[in-house]
Amino acid sequence: MQPELEQLLVLQNRDQKIKQIQAEIKTIPLQKAQLESNLATATAGLEALKMRAKHLEVDRKKLELDVGTRTESINRLKTQQYETRKNEEFRAMGNEIERYEKEIRAIEDQELELMEQAETLKNEVAVEEKKTTAARESVARQLQDLEAKGRTLEAQLQALQQERAEMAGRVDEEIIDRYQRLFASKRDAAIVALEHEVCTGCHMKVTTQTAHRVKSGREIVSCEQCGRILYWSD
Repeated sequence: MQPELEQLLVLQNRDQKIKQIQAEIKTIPLQKAQLESNLATATAGLEALKMRAKHLEVDRKKLELDVGTRTESINRLKTQQYETRKNEEFRAMGNEIERYEKEIRAIEDQELELMEQAETLKNEVAVEEKKTTAARESVARQLQDLEAKGRTLEAQLQALQQERAEMAGRVDEEIIDRYQRLFASKRDAAIVALEHEVCTGCHMKVTTQTAHRVKSGREIVSCEQCGRILYWSD
């Protein structure tokens, strides 16, 4: 194998690693956003439960006021009953008292139902608060891990890019330009093995003459189909 081709293979290895690390770095903001979104969803769920609990409490207090209003009306009517001398008015006020007492019982039933719902909701809130706290702590740890991972990847990337630049400087300018155009266009590998006269890049068979040229190792040969640089695989 030509020395230039060996250098290009090593260079391609570095380029592939650089590309892989750059792809990993790009995923970090997405992972952070997903973690923050998950936490926001959990927090929103907890806040929704708390809001429901507040609404239940408001509804319960309103029922309490309704009971108080009717109780006051009953007390007023009872006082008026003692003051009236007309049987018809006395009976009418008695009917009103009975109606208010019936309404109070119905309201108290509603209030009891709301209290039961509030107790159930209180337990749900307690459970959800524990889950949200655990989620918040977990997300904080994962975000720290992602920050550390990002710093490590950036350091690795800088080292590889520096090494890659030094290696590229030792390759003939025309050859390195050809390689870089291929690597940019193929997005996976500019240099691939030739196995059984088949290019492992495009999986097409090359001509016998091309295969001989590759096997001889005296020149840099490209696949007729995809243009990738070929090397002989024993």
